[in-house]
Amino acid sequence: MVFLDFNLPNATTWFYFSLMLAVGLLFKFNRLLSLRNWDLVSCYLLVPGFLFLQHAYGIQPYPNTFEHPQAALWASYGFGWLMAGSLALFIRCLWDMALVSRPALPPNLNQAGLAWFAAALFICMVPIAMRRDQSQQPVGKKPTALDVLDEASTQTVEQVQQLAGAPLATPTSARFWVPRILALLFHAAVFTGLVLVVAVHFGNVVNGMAAGTLYLLLPYTAYHVREVHHVLPAALLVWAVFAYRRPVVCGVLLGVGAGTCFFPALTAPIWLSFYRRSGTKRFFTGFISAAVVTLGLTAYVLWREGNLADSVREVFGLTDWQPWRRSSLPSVWHGVHGAYRLPVFVLHLTLIILTAFWPRPKNLGHVIALSAAVLIGIQFWYADQGGLYVLWYLPLYVLMIFRPNLSDRFPPMIAGRPPLFSRWMQQFVQWLVRRLQPPEPAQTD
Repeated sequence: MVFLDFNLPNATTWFYFSLMLAVGLLFKFNRLLSLRNWDLVSCYLLVPGFLFLQHAYGIQPYPNTFEHPQAALWASYGFGWLMAGSLALFIRCLWDMALVSRPALPPNLNQAGLAWFAAALFICMVPIAMRRDQSQQPVGKKPTALDVLDEASTQTVEQVQQLAGAPLATPTSARFWVPRILALLFHAAVFTGLVLVVAVHFGNVVNGMAAGTLYLLLPYTAYHVREVHHVLPAALLVWAVFAYRRPVVCGVLLGVGAGTCFFPALTAPIWLSFYRRSGTKRFFTGFISAAVVTLGLTAYVLWREGNLADSVREVFGLTDWQPWRRSSLPSVWHGVHGAYRLPVFVLHLTLIILTAFWPRPKNLGHVIALSAAVLIGIQFWYADQGGLYVLWYLPLYVLMIFRPNLSDRFPPMIAGRPPLFSRWMQQFVQWLVRRLQPPEPAQTD
């Protein structure tokens, strides 16, 4: 039918339409030089780099090395643009540390209109995620823990179909549908987390809906809508910000992220410094426990399948996270000696150590800006498609754009109440003492 002949726009068209819609929704025309306008434009700085790389992959589809000279030229333009744009965003995050007064600038559309627009955007993302495109390959290598999650999810779907008496899908079909459905669920989790953080902790429901809508509207979300290893850690980070008043919950969320994808662990010093006044032990206990359990489950599944030793050797053989080695993966560091990449890694490591002490004390605004800066810093030395992992820090960057003055947002002081683990130990010791106490002698008249 003529009304069902619907074709999705290509990447370049969506870039232009997305920019026009974002300007119409959020640009403050009566305050042209406002920080909100500059931040809105900065959200699109990296899109030309994506388009350069898409053109390179069109010449030579998703190679490990760009052997075609034209593909190599366009790839160098793309990765170079991504590095320059990431540097601009990195400086913006550090500059945010010095900003205190932030005027509340409402969007140009009311809350109901934003909610409808966000729902329409999400519905339009579904056919993009479900489209069968053989040339579309995963962007970057998926972590081993997420491979295990995909396999477990696929097996669960097959078992549910078997119990329900439904015809079993082929393994190839299940492995196609399950990761895409998970990716859409995680995108929905990011959207919901953004709305709740701005509505509850920033005190502005309309801006919360605007933040979630901007996340769905930005081209990076549509470009990598099916990449689970891009969006899952971002969802955990957003919900950790939402749960900042509960150190245990926040630590568990970041621990799960660290156990599935390594990079959320790099934000742990920021959170430990944030909870310096109250909740450090609770956060650390939750973080370590969740990370150990996640890694332990992954190792157990791999051990049962007989792939544990091979997976460990494969992880330690990767050159993407080892900056002292020459990498052959597509990135700005392709074929470059590790002696040039290692100083960048050392500078990033220095920043991570510095975040544990500066600024002191930290408020919620510092945590958001520094976490985004640390995640952007990974792009400069990560050798597997470095610069394309925008979804890692995009939700935090959106929160930074919409944040008000957060100088009074500190973790709640908990006085006179021992940590949960200590309370359990006290109850256990009291129970043990009662059990070991000899019975009192019977009283005689």
